[in-house]
Amino acid sequence: MSLPPGFLDELRSRVSLAQVVGRKVIWDQRKSQQGRGDMWAPCPFHQEKTASFHVEDRKGFYYCFGCHAKGDAITFVKETENVSFIEAVRILAEEAGMQMPERDPRAAEKADRRTRLSEVMEEAVRFYRLQLKTAAGQSARSYLEGRGLGPEAQERWELGFAPADWRMLSEYLTGKGIAPDLIAAAGLTKVSDRGGAPYDVFRNRIMFPIRDAQGRAIAFGGRAMDPDDTAKYLNSPETELFDKGRQLYNLGPARKAAGRGDPLIVAEGYMDVIALSEAGFACCVAPLGTAVTEDQLRLLWRVDPEPVIALDGDVAGQRAALRVMDLALPMIEAGQSLRFCLMPEGQDPDDLLRAKGPQAMRDLLDRAQPMVTLLWQREVEGRSFDSPERRAALDRALGQTLSRIGDQSIRRHYEQALRDLKWQFFNPRRGAGNQRKGFAQGPALTGVADGVEGDRLHEALVLSLLIRHPELRADLEERVLELEFHEQAYARLAICVFRARAETEEDLRADLSAGPAAAALEMLDRTRHLRVVPALRSGDRATVENCLNEALAKLTARRGAEAELTEAMQEIADVTNDDVLTWRLAEASKARAAAERSRRETGKGYDRAANGVLLDRQEKDALDALLRKIAPGGASGEE
Repeated sequence: MSLPPGFLDELRSRVSLAQVVGRKVIWDQRKSQQGRGDMWAPCPFHQEKTASFHVEDRKGFYYCFGCHAKGDAITFVKETENVSFIEAVRILAEEAGMQMPERDPRAAEKADRRTRLSEVMEEAVRFYRLQLKTAAGQSARSYLEGRGLGPEAQERWELGFAPADWRMLSEYLTGKGIAPDLIAAAGLTKVSDRGGAPYDVFRNRIMFPIRDAQGRAIAFGGRAMDPDDTAKYLNSPETELFDKGRQLYNLGPARKAAGRGDPLIVAEGYMDVIALSEAGFACCVAPLGTAVTEDQLRLLWRVDPEPVIALDGDVAGQRAALRVMDLALPMIEAGQSLRFCLMPEGQDPDDLLRAKGPQAMRDLLDRAQPMVTLLWQREVEGRSFDSPERRAALDRALGQTLSRIGDQSIRRHYEQALRDLKWQFFNPRRGAGNQRKGFAQGPALTGVADGVEGDRLHEALVLSLLIRHPELRADLEERVLELEFHEQAYARLAICVFRARAETEEDLRADLSAGPAAAALEMLDRTRHLRVVPALRSGDRATVENCLNEALAKLTARRGAEAELTEAMQEIADVTNDDVLTWRLAEASKARAAAERSRRETGKGYDRAANGVLLDRQEKDALDALLRKIAPGGASGEE
């Protein structure tokens, strides 16, 4: 059976090889880096104990360094299920929600036609690029240079110019021996309603070639040079090559950048993608003139399990973000979601980069909001809830939205998060101390202050110790990654620490410095309070492990106690059984008391300095004695 052109490419783009292989193997979590789609496991094709079977999910290929088995998702299903090629395709197509095509005797002919259409598109790319360098393209070049895109950037992005002439491109292509029907089928010309010769679709526009994931030119986007033009941006019509709801601008280069660990950014248009890439954010894409579709979401998740949607900071951008959220809600699953980064009002990523530089953009991305925050803001912003009926309407709206989440586990977590947000919103003291924060106290081994700032220092301490001693990561991965970090930058750094394969501190720091967590690592190294921590000065493994376990235990205990208390208080309005409520509050009080008791017990050997840091009393007494010997009667340890 012959399959129609493009069917297998579409199938491979929709199916995750890691998910297909994951049904047959157990991943080596220490060696695998799930965020990069870089997975390792014992080979399913031969007996072995080591993880020599390598899956590159983003590229869609596997290879075993033991038995040298290799292939893609189709090959894997064919070999493991002992089925034919077509049957393997059928299995994967059903899984991806694609309908198997009927037998097509003209498949080879259609494949040949697609090849010829691709050649027509490449010829058009060359034509437009040449026109940008002519006198007619002077205004287009000036515009691009004014946007920060000089000649080298214009070459990198293959930018071109469509002259104002109505038939210049079609005459050029027919002069190359290309049939008019192929030019029209490629979406480059239209037939005149008045019976005249076909005319060019793009005129007096800056041209952006659109390529598929394999790098083939399939369409164009054109920006009007005339400010009075009715369409500022114009895309190619849908053709045999181009389905705009299933493609993304810059997808191929973004996949390569994602393989280096860069987070995926979804911008609104071509210029935003180019500006981001030129500023160092190479892993970025844009939809093609339409709202994000389900197929595009699946493509995004193949590149990154948690893309960041970075839309313009105007009303239209906010509405677009909400549409993407509503589209994604039924599709999210564990480890697969979205984050949202809204630009300052009236700015897009290109504007922000030119005004404030890459660091401002990086700071915004670090503060990107999860979907649940955006969902909550939509329901409460600009509304009053001064009556029971209005609060009930809020509950109903939230319930209707949550009912669209198919994954039961995720729905429960969303319900919990929204209960927390509702408690903070309706509590009259929510602005001072009722946020759901950690309250870890300074353990004796760490010597850091109490409260929220103490939590941040504990988080910094844990990450510093893990970077100093990478061999401890395997035993602590689950406990660390389950923490709710106060610092979003530290949360990203923690993920990168556990994804990295480096075995030494020097190699680990080199990996982190070259990746998306470089800024967080720099911030961690600037934390001066950590210089007083004995465990960081000591190379003794027992001391380090004790410090790590103590810090993690206190962070977890304080967060757990506060979460239990918050949930119990939230249920005051909902729970009519006094015994249940009393028990919940008692349990929360016990957990809080245990955390306080642990802090007091471990702090007995420490004094608090003026800046809030806990000082080891023995070390302080030793320093006082030394100072007295050096300057009898003169120095003391009080300064």
